This record gives sequence, structure tokens and C-alpha cells, in this order.
Amino acid sequence: MRVFAFLLYLSIFAFSSTLHLSISANPSRVNPILATDSASGTIAEWVFDSLLDYDKNANIRLKLAESYEFKDDTTLIFKLKKGIKWHDGAPFTSQDVVFTYQTITSPKIFTPYSSDFRYVKSVKALDPYTVEVKYKEPYFKALEIWMMGILPKHILEKEKDLMTSSFNQHPIGTGPYKLKGFEISKDIVLNANREYYIHKPNIDKLVYHFIPDPSTQFLMLKSHKLDVGSLSPLQYERQIDKSFKDFYAIYENISHGYTYLGFNLKNPKFKDKRVRKALSLAIDRQELVDILFFGHARVCTGPFMPGTFAFNEDVKAPKRDIKKAKELLKEAGYDEKHPLEFEIVTNSNNSLRMYAVQIIQHQLKEIGVKVKIRAMEWQAFLNTVVTPRRFEAIVLGWGLGLMPDAYSIWHSDNDKKGGFNFIHYKNEEVDRLIKEAEKTIDKKRLSKIYKRIFKLIVEDNPYLFLYIPNSITAVNKKIKNVSPSIIGVMHNVIDWIKP
Repeated sequence: MRVFAFLLYLSIFAFSSTLHLSISANPSRVNPILATDSASGTIAEWVFDSLLDYDKNANIRLKLAESYEFKDDTTLIFKLKKGIKWHDGAPFTSQDVVFTYQTITSPKIFTPYSSDFRYVKSVKALDPYTVEVKYKEPYFKALEIWMMGILPKHILEKEKDLMTSSFNQHPIGTGPYKLKGFEISKDIVLNANREYYIHKPNIDKLVYHFIPDPSTQFLMLKSHKLDVGSLSPLQYERQIDKSFKDFYAIYENISHGYTYLGFNLKNPKFKDKRVRKALSLAIDRQELVDILFFGHARVCTGPFMPGTFAFNEDVKAPKRDIKKAKELLKEAGYDEKHPLEFEIVTNSNNSLRMYAVQIIQHQLKEIGVKVKIRAMEWQAFLNTVVTPRRFEAIVLGWGLGLMPDAYSIWHSDNDKKGGFNFIHYKNEEVDRLIKEAEKTIDKKRLSKIYKRIFKLIVEDNPYLFLYIPNSITAVNKKIKNVSPSIIGVMHNVIDWIKP
């Protein structure tokens, strides 16, 4: 009997494994329809699954859906996989899909993701495993919007206020890992969902160590206390040695995000396009890339990801022109006696952005512009600066989607509470083109429209697009089945094996 108990102990514990990662900011709401910050989104992706997502080659693949079929241009039918369970053991059904749609489009919910569903006319459960989606008209993102995580109806249907619900700290999903809850500024632990419908993850536990300081994160990597971690270009080029490379495999690819300097367009200083253009001409973006990234980045020329149908290769980054910049400022009423002064706010936990702001401050000084810098902790930055729009200028970043959608950031409809257009950008031609694009399912025509949107936005200079860094990721070489991909090295973690 004792021998049996010992063998049982070995089978349960001896081969258990833990993947150690880091996170630099506290999640706010681990809820897929409310996760608007990167920390919340990172954790939510483990807990919740969607009907569809991307495979390693960026092709649409099935997740909770067994199949999908367009009956016509405006009717989409999903067949759902049977036997899937929520983390509490309740069955996943079509009612959960309907409930998620109803929740995300509810006037009680403030989320920028609701805009993705604005062309949906109805979502109906035809039976427990069949969902009918009717669109008001053909929609170019008819499939991609169903990459949103699905919520459990049986838990949330009686919830009075999802925005403040404890569910956001203690979520229940259908994803590969379970989160019991988290505390502010503490490590986050996720346990494998042993009944995950694809297969039980090979790694039993994910631990996200809360490390807001990038230098500390790097020290954790160097001491082999993290299995996966990001490297800055400086660290990669100057601060790792042979022993580091012996322990970690290093993967590098263009990241799916850019950094920008954005202006509050309701501020009188930035309403004048000449001012914004002058600032753009004064910034040497290539210098930013060279100083900060040692060649592991590229200058960002606009709002959509290189390589996608929306990217306009004809739009180039402006060449620095100090003389022209000074002339424009003078035309706008600024000179040595009356210099342009403003404050740039950014988050303090991103050291590269901090350095970027300092370089920008120095570059703008050459045209007589005085810049003050304020750096804030991430949550304070979001809650007191970004969300209430209390800034003159900010340095921030956006993720770049494989399926670009200009509506949520660039359409004037989203200059509202919970919307991503927090700089108050409005261009009637851009608004019109965005609406036209949404009804366009012909990819060649869609590309032409989006490239026009790209050009118009860049000409307006609501953002000064700065750089797209490369993603440099170190992964413990002992881990098996790591498969680099355009969508990131972590896409198949459930298949990873850590001895």
C-alpha cells in the first residue's frame, strides 16, 4: 500500500513543471471584453478562449468553434465543439456566445471592443451548439471579431455591474489555464486546466513574477530564474555572455506594436497643423532607432503594420528639417521670445520610452521648443492621464493587428468614454473611408482604401509615429516544442514540455 501511495505521489508531483515568466504592470480586469491594458490582456488570453484565432502562420483557425459557414454575405453559422467545460465544470454552449455578444454591446459596458460588433444585426442560438450571426451588411471583419474571448452566462447573467465585478479578479473561462485570483503587486499563478478540450497543457503551472523594473527582470533572466523573458537591444548586444546564450535560445522578429508621440488635439497648442508638422520635422526618428535599438528596430511610418494589406509603402518618414520646422513655428506664432512649451507624459516602467522622451526633448530644443517630462506608474498613468484625457502630449504604444481596423482608434465616433480615440482626432474624409472600408470584402479594393487612410492620417500628424521595435525573446533551451511564429513564440505553450 505504501509503495502504491509513493508511486501515486510520483505520478502527480514528480513530473509537474512550472514556467516562470515576468509581468511589469498589474492587471486591472482579467476579462476579455474589458482588458484594455497589456497586463490584463496577457493573463486573460490564458483563461478565456474564443471561437476562432490565428495559427502560427497567421491563418484563421478553429478554437471553440467546430466549423463555420457563410450562408450568404451577411449570414454566418458557427457549429460549436461539444463537451467543452468552463473551469467550474459547467458546459459551454451557444448561449454563452449570445450572452457575450449581448454583454459587449450593452450600454452599461464601457469598452472599445464594442465597436467591432457594430455591424452585427443579431446573434441567435439555433440549438445548444449552433450559433447564427446576421450582419447588417457585408463586413470585412466578419470572422475576426469572433477572436474575442467568450464569457460564461451561467456566472454573469445576474451580475449587476460587470465593470466593478469581482469576476474581473477571479475569472472563470474555458482556456488552458485557470486563475484563482490575483493581488496587486504580487506574483500571478495560473494552473493548468486538466480538462482543456484540446489537451491538458504539458506545463502544469505558469507563474508571472511581478517585476516592474526592467533591470530587475534582466537580472532574473541572467540568474536563470525566468524561463522566458524579453531582452532590450542594449542587453542583447552588450550585456549577455556565452553562458547566457548556452542557457537560452533567442528569437527575434518584428514586434506587433509601435510607439508614438500623441497630441491632445483639443489643446489650443496642437490644433494648428503647422505646429504638429514642425514638431514632426524636428524629430530624427532614425536617431531614436540607432541610439535605443542598435539596429533592432525600424522607423514607424504610419498606423498599420508593415506586410499587411493596409500598409502604404509609398509613405516615407519625414526627413529632419530644422529650418523648415522653425519657419512653421514662427508662422504659428512661436519664436525665441514666445517659445512653444508643453509637457510629455509617459509610463515609467518602460525604460526605452523614457529614453525616447529624453531624446525627443533634446531634439525639439534645437528648434526652441521647451519640453517638460513627467513619468508615472502604469495604472496611475492610465487612470489619471490617459482615460480622463488629462495631457498635452503623451508617448505610448499600440499593438499592430494582423487584420488592421482603423475604426477604434481613428474614427471620430470613438472620441468618447471608453474609446481609444483619446487624442480627439477627427478627419471627415478618414471617417468616410473607414466606413466605406468596413463594407468592402474585396481585398484589393480594401487595400486601396486603407492605404489612402494611412496617408491621410500621417499627413495630419495627430501622432508622430516613432519606431517599431523588434521583439527579442529568450527561452530556456531545456523547453521542448518551442515553435517561432509571426504571431509570437508563445503561441503553442500548451505543447511545450519543460523537463
